[in-house]
Amino acid sequence: MTDFARLLHADGPNPEHAEALQLYGRFVGDWDAEITAHGLDGTQHMAPGEIHFGWILEGRAVQDVWIIPRPRGSQAFPIAGNWYGTTLRVYDPSISAWRISWFDPGRSVFRQQIGRPRGADIVQEGTTDAGDLTRWSFTEITGESFHWLGEVKPVAATDWRLMVDVRAKRRA
Repeated sequence: MTDFARLLHADGPNPEHAEALQLYGRFVGDWDAEITAHGLDGTQHMAPGEIHFGWILEGRAVQDVWIIPRPRGSQAFPIAGNWYGTTLRVYDPSISAWRISWFDPGRSVFRQQIGRPRGADIVQEGTTDAGDLTRWSFTEITGESFHWLGEVKPVAATDWRLMVDVRAKRRA
């Protein structure tokens, strides 16, 4: 039997688009996170989590795994639910952007987005099955930390609503 993980994993970015691949490639590694879920009524719930990024597919893509809350078996995280999902981030030179797919089978949450740099940030935009707009942003990015914001704009709404924010710190 072929070693599937060995075939999926890559040691670094593909040289063909190495510079563009660093948009998400800079996150490769292991991260500890503090997650805050924001309720419609203004309530907030916090939980610890972990995030792991790695190079895949001959260095042409970055895959991550988000695990919230930690440890496994923890009570369901209010508002946002427990996450055990993965994102595939594939650079598409034909649109000079990233095609992003999020899969969280435990919650039956699946999203498609397009990601691009916006100033010093990274912004991913997409639409839910119900037609709501989604915007996931990486902000305050350093080599050792980042701030991630998950926002939604329902079809009938005029403003974006913050659903989840994550503050991540790279593991030593």
